[in-house]
Amino acid sequence: MIPLELTLKNFLSYREATLDFRGLHTACICGANGAGKSSLLEAITWVIWGKSRAVIDDDVIHTGCKYVRVDFQFISNQEVYRIIRNRHRGRSSHLEFQIESSGEFRSLTSKGTRATQEKIVSSLKLDYETFINSSYLRQGRADEFMLRRPTERKQILADLLQLEQYQELSNRAKDLSKQCQGRSQQIELSLVPIKEKLENIKYIQEQQVILVEQIQNLKFNQDKQKTKLWQLQGEEQQRKTWSNQLDWQEQQYKKLVEDKQRLQKEKDEINQQMYRLMIIINQEDNIIKGHQQLSELQKEEKSLSLKFKVYQEQTEREQLLTSKLNKKHSVIELQIHQAKTQLDILEQQEKELQDILKNSDEVKTTLQHLYNHRRHLSELDRLQYKVAPIQQRYYGLQSEIKQVKANLKAELEQLYISETDCLNQVDKIAKIRESALEIYTKIQNLNNKKVYQKRVEEKGQKQREYQERLRENQRIFKEKIEELQQKLQKLNLPNSTCPLCEQPLNETHLNHVISKTKLQEQEIKDKILILQENMSLVEKELKTLRGEFTQLNKDLAAYPLLQKKFGQLEAQLETIEAVNFKLKQVRDKIKEIEQKLNQNSYAVDLQSELNILNQELKYLNYDEQTHVLVRGEVERLRKAEVKQAKLEDANHRQSIISQQKPQLIQKISVLKQEIKDLYQTSKIKQEIEEIKQSIQNLGYNNLDHQKLLKSLRESQSWELKLQELQQAKQQYPQLQNRLEIVEIRLSDNLTEQKKIKQEIDILSFKIKSTVDQREVIAVLEKSIQSQRQKLDELLANRGRLEQSISQLESLKQQYTDDKKQLKDIYRKYRVYTELAKAFGKNGIQALMIENILPQLEAETNQILTRLTDNQLHIQFFTQRQGRSGSSRKKTTKIIETLDILISDFQGTRSYETYSGGEAFRINFSIRLALAKLLAQQAGTSVQMLIIDEGFGTQDAQGCEQLIAAINAIASDFSCIFSVTHMPRFKEAFQCRIEVYKDNQGSQLELVS
Repeated sequence: MIPLELTLKNFLSYREATLDFRGLHTACICGANGAGKSSLLEAITWVIWGKSRAVIDDDVIHTGCKYVRVDFQFISNQEVYRIIRNRHRGRSSHLEFQIESSGEFRSLTSKGTRATQEKIVSSLKLDYETFINSSYLRQGRADEFMLRRPTERKQILADLLQLEQYQELSNRAKDLSKQCQGRSQQIELSLVPIKEKLENIKYIQEQQVILVEQIQNLKFNQDKQKTKLWQLQGEEQQRKTWSNQLDWQEQQYKKLVEDKQRLQKEKDEINQQMYRLMIIINQEDNIIKGHQQLSELQKEEKSLSLKFKVYQEQTEREQLLTSKLNKKHSVIELQIHQAKTQLDILEQQEKELQDILKNSDEVKTTLQHLYNHRRHLSELDRLQYKVAPIQQRYYGLQSEIKQVKANLKAELEQLYISETDCLNQVDKIAKIRESALEIYTKIQNLNNKKVYQKRVEEKGQKQREYQERLRENQRIFKEKIEELQQKLQKLNLPNSTCPLCEQPLNETHLNHVISKTKLQEQEIKDKILILQENMSLVEKELKTLRGEFTQLNKDLAAYPLLQKKFGQLEAQLETIEAVNFKLKQVRDKIKEIEQKLNQNSYAVDLQSELNILNQELKYLNYDEQTHVLVRGEVERLRKAEVKQAKLEDANHRQSIISQQKPQLIQKISVLKQEIKDLYQTSKIKQEIEEIKQSIQNLGYNNLDHQKLLKSLRESQSWELKLQELQQAKQQYPQLQNRLEIVEIRLSDNLTEQKKIKQEIDILSFKIKSTVDQREVIAVLEKSIQSQRQKLDELLANRGRLEQSISQLESLKQQYTDDKKQLKDIYRKYRVYTELAKAFGKNGIQALMIENILPQLEAETNQILTRLTDNQLHIQFFTQRQGRSGSSRKKTTKIIETLDILISDFQGTRSYETYSGGEAFRINFSIRLALAKLLAQQAGTSVQMLIIDEGFGTQDAQGCEQLIAAINAIASDFSCIFSVTHMPRFKEAFQCRIEVYKDNQGSQLELVS
């Protein structure tokens, strides 16, 4: 990954910043502590992987801002990529991934932030953990690779070497192996019932032959019974036909009887209707006379209805005009009321305006005072504008001078404390040397015990291996005894065979074999007793060795602590010279600060500027109290302007009222005259009078009309009686014809009844003379049905047997195919199991790491030699012997690991016992070697190296050695960035990225 351009917006301490990496090879990112050097590099990890040192996601947003945005362009695998990550406070992050194509960026963003993040990692072939453990030496995390557990270190190397593809192949092989194992178990389980079923095929075929014979016999008996049944069913069918005919004739006879009753009833009803009609026909004269009177009343009512219609229309018209007249009167009255109300309001407003206008002279005098005070206030404002910045600077200078004095006093107090600390350290030097010598003697004694412990452990290891061999022999002997006992049990069975040739044994041979077997069993039991005695001796020896080993462990428990303490004492002794030099510097600085405070010679420029500003303030003669009083007087007199505006408004309104009052008085007079004319000379009033005269001339009397309507209602019945008379004349001849038809049908009905009665008698005689065969038929049908069910069962059994035979033939073929398939699956299982081991961590992956570790070790030692003048040396170990979890086990397990051993002129020591400077050089060497090695690998293109750690722990010589190491590997990387605040280190770089902080946050400046 080669960076091209980084743009920050509200990220950590940065508000806005852009850094162009083009043309930079080795550069130093420098600035004061807290200026934002590490934040600049944190932006790269945050934009690519969303990772930073912030605990809460919103903490990456600049204080006081609502969102953050980082835009990063870089080259990876010969492609130009661009990643943009932004986040609003309180919301989730948004991520964009782009690639350059034809001079423009094309989006590769997936649906969702997580999917896009996975695509970025896949495209770069580099995740966050791999990056920070190879290319990025983060602040405070340079020892991260060293502090990881050995197995985790090995996993980091595996990730960098892209060995996960082999792990994926191993996992796939394991899955396929498990599938084969599961499939083989399924097939083995399925073969057991198939084999059992195939053993029954001969029995099923015999059952099939028996069933076929039973079916043939049953069919013959069934055919005989069916023939007899058909004969009886024919006879019974004839008897049933006669019975049905008898039932039908009886139903017809019953129907004829019912028809006779119905016809007789109909004849009686016709006679009654003819009688009623004859009564109506006899009243014909009275009905005609009553109907004529009804017609005369209807003519008279029609004439009165026409007059009533005219009367009603005229009355409605009169009511409408009267309502219209009243409505006009109401409208005019409302207008008069509104005009009077407006007149009252104008008179009230005129009275109020007179109260305002009488104060006009007083308002003019107050207004003149206001103008005079405003001119004075304007002069004071102008003077304040000149004085304000001078006063602000004056007070600021006073504060700065006080701050300088306070800083000097605080620095002096801190120097006093440092002087005391240095004196205390110098006083302790004799005690430290004595303690160091005492601890060194203890360490030498423990080293001797450590050597002896190693010998005890090796001896115990040999004893455990011997014990394990004894146990294995004991297990083998027990298995042989079990085999011999099983052999004896089989030999004691009747008709037993020879265990070797499987031929029958006679009594002599049988006794010989049994005796020989028992003799073998006794020999093995004797060997087991000897093994148990040896195991008891070994266990006692192991118990003694474990006791010694445990005691040595207790004695050696203090070894790491003593080593660490000895290293600390050595470091303290090394720092004594630096303490003496620091003590001299502290005392010189104390003398200098005390002299400045006593002579008041600090902040000279600020004090001089303060005196000049004091003279300027005296010359301007500005009084803030006078300014406040004048401003208050202006605020108080501002009411005069409001009163003046009210006077002008009152004059304007008085003129308007003087115009409106005469108009309203005249309007009221005109409206009153309109009301008078409305009831005397208006057109509506004249039309109402004409309608009243028309109603009087019509001569309509509503009472006479109501009497006529009552008579008309009473005579309405003659209309109905006339209709009944007409219907009676029409219906009477029809009823006479119906009566003749009914009498004819009654005669025919009696004739038919006699004929059907004769048929019923004949059929009854035939049925009585024939035997009922239904019980015999039912018995035969039941017998046939029973035989049919039995035949169906036999046929079903035959079908099942045929199906079973067919299935067994299929199973036989399936059994053969499954055996072939099982053999093939066994072969695949062995292949996949071996592939899983080969591709696993202990296979190809371990081999590749074993091959690359010598290069890493050589490169690390080459860099470490430069940094330490050949004083330190590193070794990598990928395997070690593990401790047995059980005291009975003699063999130890080989553990795959990645241990790092460091040796110096004193011997091999643990990483924790080295001083801060030495530890950093060790970490730095490993990390640089790791980064350089990865840059040489074809699979992972790590082309950028970032060093943000540890230069403060190095002395001048150490810094020169670090710079030399960086320059030595510079040609292997496209760009190397070092982060520091030390002047002597940053001056070694031609290109520097200066980072500083102002009121707008952290800022960048590229210096060549």
